[in-house]
Amino acid sequence: MASEAALSRPAPVENLTLWQRVYDHLRAEILAGRLEPGTELAEVALAEQLGVSRGPLREAIGRLATEGLVTVRPRRGAVVTPLSKEEFLELYQVREALERMAVKLAVPLLQPDDIAALQALIDEMAARADRNDVAAFFEANGAFHARLVDASGNTRLRDLYRQLLDQLGRYRRQSLQLRGNLQRSVAEHAAILRAAKRGDAERAAHLMSEHIRVPQRGLKALAAAEAESS
Repeated sequence: MASEAALSRPAPVENLTLWQRVYDHLRAEILAGRLEPGTELAEVALAEQLGVSRGPLREAIGRLATEGLVTVRPRRGAVVTPLSKEEFLELYQVREALERMAVKLAVPLLQPDDIAALQALIDEMAARADRNDVAAFFEANGAFHARLVDASGNTRLRDLYRQLLDQLGRYRRQSLQLRGNLQRSVAEHAAILRAAKRGDAERAAHLMSEHIRVPQRGLKALAAAEAESS
């Protein structure tokens, strides 16, 4: 088996450092979609590929399991956690609740630099939508939502939100298909910011809920259509 120093930079490598590096690597692969939902994480093959023993690998997989990114099946090994349509919908429902609360908390606290940054992100989304640059659009889109969550000042809410996004981020392609028109999304963000500028936290929170419900409705319609055809 290859040396456990394969993932290391400095030497000697502490065991905690090693499993953390394995965890960081696997997590990045999962979130980027290179390890797709349902992929089996075969310990022997992975340990050899990464140049580590199975101990640090198991530590890393256990940590990923606590985040919901990996499912450990007794006596059958671990797989990258897949999401059913019902689970995907549940995540969106939780996201709606978190972001609605974040907006309510954030609006009274927004500073001029927050408003300027949010407007710049909307402008970036509009430019990317015009070019149909989907990847860059979603980068700006994610930054807009994250800025509002951070502005809420609620650390626990922010941490829960980021963990949730890790789950949803692997399904960006499906989210795009469910959302549809990018220009419509830009208009929805602009309406949220207008309400925030007026200091109308309730209106901004309502608009955020409506914005996040768009893919939820698409998912429900898709599930209903599949049920009718089955």
